Amino acid sequence: MKLTNIGTVKALMEKHGIKFQKKFGQNFLINEDVPIRIAEECGATENDYVLEIGPGIGTLTRELCSVAKKVVAVEIDTGLIPVLEETLADFDNVEVINADIMKTDIKALFDEKFVGGDVYVCANLPYYITTPILMLLLESRLPFKKMTFMVQKEVADRLCSDSKDGDYGAVTASVSYYGKVKKLFNVSAGNFMPAPKVDSAVIQITVYDEPPVKVEDEKLFFRVIKAAFEQRRKTLINALSGKVGLSKEQIAESAADAGLDENIRGERLDIADFARLSDIIKKKQNEE
Repeated sequence: MKLTNIGTVKALMEKHGIKFQKKFGQNFLINEDVPIRIAEECGATENDYVLEIGPGIGTLTRELCSVAKKVVAVEIDTGLIPVLEETLADFDNVEVINADIMKTDIKALFDEKFVGGDVYVCANLPYYITTPILMLLLESRLPFKKMTFMVQKEVADRLCSDSKDGDYGAVTASVSYYGKVKKLFNVSAGNFMPAPKVDSAVIQITVYDEPPVKVEDEKLFFRVIKAAFEQRRKTLINALSGKVGLSKEQIAESAADAGLDENIRGERLDIADFARLSDIIKKKQNEE
């Protein structure tokens, strides 16, 4: 069954009486090279598990089943479940769960389904919910080996940027605390049906066993990052003013103690800078 064939996709959808769900950001791949390459580069082998989010009609799922020990696919759209039962009937190493990943107990799912092997994540993420799903998985602190996502190209560029790039933002800094991000390849809009209005890219996050920096208070660390980027035109000192429980003068002192210029903006700080600054702020908070 060739699920990248437009005629096959239309016939399947007509047979099961379903339509593309815009609210779920559904765009199905019609270039077989893309899912094949994602499966090849996701890192999973015949001894490993894959958690797939949003299998759609099973185009990538079939390729993942060919390389992994088992695939657990979480699909939010109830209408696609019978389609997946048909398209994945050739494989006995796949389990489809009809659920919203954002409302799923990830740890319970991990403990129940993945025993005795490394776990990789693959997903063609809807543009509107990319960051929430990404952070849900990373913040779970579960031992995923690698996460391979197809995302909007603009998001991929942002995630792969650093503090010297204009695309660098709060999500870039936050994600870099959990893993190393790299872009694998771009995927133009013409590779999908219906074609989205923007191009996509496949990125991969290699999850760290331990964060690259140590911080005294993780919640404060991420609060400092968020506040630093909320108003990008402001200097770091002004951006943090009123956001971390210190006066503007104390924030200025903290920035100076961290070796940061008083006029620097948050977009110039890497996670080592944010870690150093948040620890100094924490110390000043404790002195209050």
